[in-house]
Amino acid sequence: MQHTPRVIVVGGGLAGLAGTVRIAEAGIPVDLFSLVPVKRSHSVCAQGGINACNEVARQQGYSEYEHFDETVYGGDFLQHQPPVYEMTHWAPKIIDLLDRMGVPFNRTAEGQRDLRLFGGSLYKRTHFAGATTGQQLLYALDEQTRRYEAEGRVNKYEYWEFLAPVIDDAGACRGIVAQDLRTMQIRSFRADAVVMASGGCGLVFGKSTNSVMCTGGAASRCYQAGARYANGEFVQVHPTAIPGADKLRLMSESARGEGGRVWVPRRAGDVRRPTDIPTEERYYFLEEKYPKYGNIVPRDIATREIFDICVNEGLGIGGGNMVYLDLTHLDRAYLERKLGGIIDIYRKFVGEDPCETPMKIFPGVHYSMGGLWTQYVAKDDLHGMVAGAPTSMMTNIPGLYAFGEVNYQYHGANRLGANALLSCIFDGLFCGPGVVNYVTDVADPQPAPSALYDAAAKREEARADALVKNTGDENPYRLGTELGHEMTAGNTVVKNEARLTKTRAKIDEFADRFTRVRLSDTGMWTNQNLSYTRALGDMITLAAAMVEGGLQRRESRGAHYRTDYPDRNDADFLRTTIAEYDAAERGPRLSLEPVEIGLVKPRARTYGRVASATDPGASVAAAS
Repeated sequence: MQHTPRVIVVGGGLAGLAGTVRIAEAGIPVDLFSLVPVKRSHSVCAQGGINACNEVARQQGYSEYEHFDETVYGGDFLQHQPPVYEMTHWAPKIIDLLDRMGVPFNRTAEGQRDLRLFGGSLYKRTHFAGATTGQQLLYALDEQTRRYEAEGRVNKYEYWEFLAPVIDDAGACRGIVAQDLRTMQIRSFRADAVVMASGGCGLVFGKSTNSVMCTGGAASRCYQAGARYANGEFVQVHPTAIPGADKLRLMSESARGEGGRVWVPRRAGDVRRPTDIPTEERYYFLEEKYPKYGNIVPRDIATREIFDICVNEGLGIGGGNMVYLDLTHLDRAYLERKLGGIIDIYRKFVGEDPCETPMKIFPGVHYSMGGLWTQYVAKDDLHGMVAGAPTSMMTNIPGLYAFGEVNYQYHGANRLGANALLSCIFDGLFCGPGVVNYVTDVADPQPAPSALYDAAAKREEARADALVKNTGDENPYRLGTELGHEMTAGNTVVKNEARLTKTRAKIDEFADRFTRVRLSDTGMWTNQNLSYTRALGDMITLAAAMVEGGLQRRESRGAHYRTDYPDRNDADFLRTTIAEYDAAERGPRLSLEPVEIGLVKPRARTYGRVASATDPGASVAAAS
């Protein structure tokens, strides 16, 4: 009987859907797994836009190469350059494709796709659909996926949680183990390749702009199964989020791209209403320190400057940790048309109108530049990747791929805003054919024995059973809150060896305490307590790799800023950090990998900063 290849995609966001469509259109059946209904995947929360050069941008003097250079420069040169070159040169085609799918991009009066400024560029090159771009892209790709679902090529498994890859004796991935979060059934699924598109790990930091399902648990489970994890120390803290008791809510970079201005009162402790503070008594610190880029400096720089203003200079609003993001000088109708999505969010959760009163914002954990280590095949001249290569974005485990935010490849030490949606869709569209070629031409055509799948399912059943029956005295939610506080305090905006060492010790303590967790719900029907607690153990494991990478990287680069090593050190650290899980030691084993820089040589990353020796923020510039 002839073997029919099959692929599993884990994650219903943009990367997962783009990969699913590309694989299904080649005639390969796809099983698509998602924790939530696909249209509720975290990609729906992306707001500001997607970067690409088009004819309007080209008239400004922009080009695909300029996009490539901006991306590498923004990432502080830590990316392998061929994948970035390929992505940025595919970008215009991706926008054209999305347009044909019906994405309602904003238009100019002439009918052209409108563009806005975004961080890290002096050119308008960000396409957008109001301030709900991610939602519009997700809905368009879901519609394409449902087309293949109707034809029987795609099976959706919504409300299923990925628990582990199934690895055969030769070390290849042959499927997954997953759990139905309604019936709590655990079972194995066969596949010739598995694509991980499970997103980021914001919940490791407690409160973030991510959805609460973004635990990083899926990536951690692959890491513990033998997949390498790269550049875990690079975590993006978005400069503009609404502080909240439950979570942080993103105020898109598009607010600054459309003319929003960040400022604080020049006088510490000024408690006047912002509308009562005259312009000459306002400190527009990004505009003064970075006159060339102003409010559209990259996120890592804006975040450190806001942190410096509030924590070190004490100029935050009312002496606290907040600054103003001001849109009040812009026309209300313009704001409603361009930024309606985020304006509605602010009105709902804060109770004030950003069209009338400046928003109060502070940085919040937003994105992981690190992720599962992946491969690529560069063209001979390094100008892109070889199309259709079976190893494109494959991890070190044959048959296990990583697309989207769970893949470390494209953003280096800092992601430019609006490159996330691009990298997710690019991964699926460009690398999907490589998955097809792997399952048809490379993968073992012989079905793996049933015993392999039975044993994998039983391991996960035993793990779940042990958690349910544990009679310890630790509350998993309290432990998760403590993990988030510690990771946010010791491993985000500002780091140093002493603080990182303390965080590492706390993580060891959390790992020990996790062995004594006790579930409040021991039933076996829609048990969310079990799902969260299991993910908590995996978050602790992943956090250890992140902190160890930060300790080893004795430099400041992009989003990783160490006060004890404030300068970039290309001689020692123009390298990828690779963590491999040591099961015996229950922790990471680290190594460094050289970065391919054959197209653009590293240069000083300053964004035109103006600083003096007495400037309290001068140490921030040194990190760049």
